[in-house]
Amino acid sequence: MSPLSPYRRLFALPGTRAFTLGNLVARLPMGMFSVSAVIMIAGARGSYALAGAVTATGLATTAVVAPWTARLVDRHGQARVAVPATAFALLGGTGLVASVRFGAPDWTLFAAYAATATTPNTGGMSRARWAHLLKGDAAALHTANSFEQAVDELCFMLGPVLAAFLCTAVSPEAGMLVASALLMTGVLLFTAQRSTQPPPRPAAAPGSPALAPGMPPLLLSFLATGVVFGAMEVATIAFADERGHSSAAGVVLALQAAGSCLAGLLFGVLQREAPSPGRTTSAGHAAGSSGPGGSAGTLKASARSAPFDADTLAARRYAVCVGAMAVLLTLPLLAVRLTGSLPVLAGALLVAGMATAPTMVTGMTLVQRRTPEGRLNEGMTLAVTGLLGGIAGGSAAGGWMVEHWSPAAGYTVPVAAATTALAIAALAARTGAARTRKHHPEPDPAHTPRSRQHRPEPDPVHTP
Repeated sequence: MSPLSPYRRLFALPGTRAFTLGNLVARLPMGMFSVSAVIMIAGARGSYALAGAVTATGLATTAVVAPWTARLVDRHGQARVAVPATAFALLGGTGLVASVRFGAPDWTLFAAYAATATTPNTGGMSRARWAHLLKGDAAALHTANSFEQAVDELCFMLGPVLAAFLCTAVSPEAGMLVASALLMTGVLLFTAQRSTQPPPRPAAAPGSPALAPGMPPLLLSFLATGVVFGAMEVATIAFADERGHSSAAGVVLALQAAGSCLAGLLFGVLQREAPSPGRTTSAGHAAGSSGPGGSAGTLKASARSAPFDADTLAARRYAVCVGAMAVLLTLPLLAVRLTGSLPVLAGALLVAGMATAPTMVTGMTLVQRRTPEGRLNEGMTLAVTGLLGGIAGGSAAGGWMVEHWSPAAGYTVPVAAATTALAIAALAARTGAARTRKHHPEPDPAHTPRSRQHRPEPDPVHTP
């Protein structure tokens, strides 16, 4: 089977190519806004700390507002909510450009950028469409989630390059203006595809998805992962500027996203999703039909395919992926400390980025499992806003380290944040496994009736 076969099957579904194209245009600016803001503000005001604080404020505000926007999307539909929300957000973006251009007081920068918080979660809306179209097909949904993560990385690969080019070669304000135009255009194209849109759920389950079982530690790990991204971005821009190559910052950041994009596409081909509830694996069935103890083997195989066990296995995979990310993030720190070379840093970021996509895919899979019915867009937006909140803190912490110590010191923040995310994910996986063993203990073959232990399973081939 060709490695591209799972992706071909995805886009054979009617309407999927059209909404994916529009969503790609809408998501490209997500990799442009913060880089454009940092370069524009730092160039005009001469302070990376101010630039980091402004972007942090905008992202923190988004972390508060975005779940409410997503809840409206779930209740009233994507088209009715996303278009006016995007239009309002563009007012904040153009206000930031005007404030910088005409030398307005610093507080106006914070107010303007905070107004962009109504930007809808375009990636979450796309994932919600896949979940709607592929309901009941876990393998295809795994491929779709991997593809969506690769798209995220592609946008964060191309976005910073385009933003850095526009801000340095055209004008400091060009990056923000072009990003705003692309966002509005993409949202209009995406929401025009009504046939693949999930139906509105005005009577969704009560309560916040943030309080669903297993969600609080998962969202905390997303928060810590966001710190990695925010601090890495500010530290890399500052390091490139220190070496006299500020225009290369976007390319260097793009290499990290390139590694993650390639890893995400490969991860989508690997069908790692647990079997559907109630379905026994072939290996488990073989174990259950082979001699004494076969019934116990069948029961164990059934336990492996139960929903709670699938969640536990996914949580363990997530912890492993976060651990790989934490280890690989030491490479950029070592590169700047030991060599001080921008090309070496670029190579280190390329390798370090390869753990990002698997981490995000397994994390989003857990979010989709744990979000209540009818609240999927809100649940995924909570995960994204957790990332944004982390990016906000990471941008501020990274900017402070750069301003008061050095750009090289800024790379200690991502390492510390990834280690924190690993501790949270590992503890949550261990707690979940313990809870599973407590409430769903495996049957003990010693206490299985002998008549059942020695009763052979019928051979489906030779049974009359």
